[in-house]
Amino acid sequence: MSRLDKKRLEAILAVATYAVGSGSATVAPTPGVEIPKQFILTASDVLMYTSIWRIYFEEDLSSKGLSEMLMELGFVTVAATGTAYIVGKASTAILKEITNWTGPLGWGLLAAISGSITGLFGAAWALYCDHLYSQKESRTA
Repeated sequence: MSRLDKKRLEAILAVATYAVGSGSATVAPTPGVEIPKQFILTASDVLMYTSIWRIYFEEDLSSKGLSEMLMELGFVTVAATGTAYIVGKASTAILKEITNWTGPLGWGLLAAISGSITGLFGAAWALYCDHLYSQKESRTA
């Protein structure tokens, strides 16, 4: 197994772990406190992004590195992605408030949705890191 394949496997496992964790945390009924819970889940997502970065580049994601990436990606893309993320989290919180009344069936559905959102954003970040890593490796080879 190549070094890149190992990194990809580690990234997939990290995304899966965080997605399951997000779905599990979302399932617990907490009427009236869904928005604060979403802030905690967002912090967990940030940890997922930094751990994926560490898997690929074996360094912490610094604010300088983040600024360079934002410039490279373009602020329009970043703003659109950020907006989609916020809308996804807000929709999850609203849906959670509604499903608190539906019982376990609704909770399970919401856990699947929340885990999928986390997994989708994690996979997109892992693909971006994979692309950067592949470019870096091709320049040094």
